[in-house]
Amino acid sequence: MMAFYRDVLGLSVKFGLLHDDGTVFGYYLAAGHTTFIEIFDHSGAVKQWGGEDVPLKPNQNTFYNHFCLEVSGLEAVVAGLEAKGIKVRPIAVGMDHSKQAWINDPDGNAIELMEYTPRSLQL
Repeated sequence: MMAFYRDVLGLSVKFGLLHDDGTVFGYYLAAGHTTFIEIFDHSGAVKQWGGEDVPLKPNQNTFYNHFCLEVSGLEAVVAGLEAKGIKVRPIAVGMDHSKQAWINDPDGNAIELMEYTPRSLQL
């Protein structure tokens, strides 16, 4: 997961969370001014905060659909990802009049890459 978000998407590590023995069990990746994607090692989080260290079941009983990252130069971003071997769905214009392309992270989570246009409803 870290290799994907850091090395493929290019998000920088803002900081890591450490156990008392100095081992890292979580990372905060910068995804905007004060927006972060937090990635934690499940066993490490259990060691730090308690709970059961049982295998997580992907997408079980959650209502999460996707998250969106705003990008500039969507075509160049898509070309860069494809050059790294990432499968990208074709660029389309959404109902909000913004350009979008979709990828999945290694766990299968859907990520929308979105670029505003002059007609984007968000603006």
